[in-house]
Amino acid sequence: MAMGSLRASDEDELDDMPMSEINVTPMVDVMLVLLIIFMVAAPLMTTGVPVQLPKTSAPKVAQSKKPQEVTVDKDGKPSIAKEVFTMESIVPRLREMAAADKDQVILVRGDRDVPYGKVMEVMGLVGQAGFTKVSLIAQSSGGAAASPAAPAGTAR
Repeated sequence: MAMGSLRASDEDELDDMPMSEINVTPMVDVMLVLLIIFMVAAPLMTTGVPVQLPKTSAPKVAQSKKPQEVTVDKDGKPSIAKEVFTMESIVPRLREMAAADKDQVILVRGDRDVPYGKVMEVMGLVGQAGFTKVSLIAQSSGGAAASPAAPAGTAR
């Protein structure tokens, strides 16, 4: 009979007892909010550092098609395959090339003495022509030109 059913007074005593389990729901909520904050803030924390570019020790990467090179000489004039253009006259030529093959990789080579803004202007013209795979070329520490590891994405 001692093992019989609980009486009403026993049930009331069980309700009054403190809960001995930890409620983890608020902790999980806080952790998810912190995770979202860090996911949003992490890309914003990268800051630009002054660097001296043109040398790299990256190995050459084999590509399926031979990429086309656009060169910016020390006077800031762009050229394609030894044909020199002005900033205005290179755009129609780039559009012709893009009409033939938009997925072609374009490598931009800039002389060391050319201002960075001039090289970026040429990259912008390449992007305006319709190319989406634009990369920069730097000189490797051994002296030979090194191909980029991967296309830099869309030129802006």
